[in-house]
Amino acid sequence: MTAIIGYIVVIGSILGGYLIAGGNLHMLIQPSEFIIIGGAALGALIVGSPPALIKLIINGVKSFLTGKTPSKKEYEDLLMLLYELFLKARKNGLLSLESDVENAKESPIFNNYPTVIKNHHLLHFISDNLKVILTGVMQPHELENLMEVDIETSHKEEHMPGHSIQNMADGLPAFGIVAAVMGVVITMGLISEPPEVLGHHIGAALVGTFLGVLLAYGIVGPIATALNNQVTLNAFVFRVVKEALVFFVNTPDPKAAIELARRAVPPSTRPSFEELEEKLKNIK
Repeated sequence: MTAIIGYIVVIGSILGGYLIAGGNLHMLIQPSEFIIIGGAALGALIVGSPPALIKLIINGVKSFLTGKTPSKKEYEDLLMLLYELFLKARKNGLLSLESDVENAKESPIFNNYPTVIKNHHLLHFISDNLKVILTGVMQPHELENLMEVDIETSHKEEHMPGHSIQNMADGLPAFGIVAAVMGVVITMGLISEPPEVLGHHIGAALVGTFLGVLLAYGIVGPIATALNNQVTLNAFVFRVVKEALVFFVNTPDPKAAIELARRAVPPSTRPSFEELEEKLKNIK
C-alpha cells in the first residue's frame, strides 16, 4: 500500500507540474521509447543474472509487492516460543526438546505460534540450531560463530536481488539517452519536413531521456531500496534467536535469555518489558 501511495505521489507530481506548465500529455505517450528503454534494461538484467539469481529477483519483487516485515505480534510470538522451549529444557533437560526440533511443524509448542510456523526460514533456523545444541559437540562461542555464518550468508544472498535491480536502475538513464539518440537519428532523416513535423520527432526523442531518468529514480530505484530495507528488517528475527540461544546455553535462565533477546528487537516493534512479562506469566 505504501508503495502505491508513493508511486501516485511521484507520477502525480510530475504529470501535474507538466500540465500546469501547459504540457500536452499526448506527447509523452511514446510506446517505442518504452520498448527501447524497458526492453534493453530488462535484457541487461537477464544477461547479468544467473538462473538462480533471476528466481531470487522474482521472489524479491513479490516480497516488495507485499511489503511484509516482522510485526510486534510476530516478535512477541517468537519470544514466547523461545521462552516455552527454554522452560521445557530447564525442567526436563535439553534432550526433552528432541521431539520438538525433529519435526517442528508437528510440535505442540511450535504450533502454539503460527506466525513462526509460517516463516519457514526462521523455523528451520531455530530447529537446526537447537539440534546442534542437543548434540552437545559445540562450545557456546562455536555455536555463536555458526549462527553468525548462517545469518551473514543468508543476508548476502537476500541482498542480491536489490543490488541487481539497483544496477538496472543505474543503467536506465543511459538507455534513455540511447532512445533519445535513436530518435534524433530518425529526425535527421526527416530534415526536409516542415518544422511542426521535426518538432514532434524531436519532442518524442527527448521523451526517451525523460523516461530513462524517471524510471531510474522514481520507479525502479525505489524498488531496490525497499527490497534492501526489507532484508535488513527481516534479518532482526534471526539476531533475536541467536542472542537467546547463546545466552541460554551459557546460562540456562529462560527469563534472562528472553530479556536479552527482547533487547535485540528493533525499538519500533519491540514489546515493552511489562507487555512481555504479562504474556510470559501465562506460560507454565
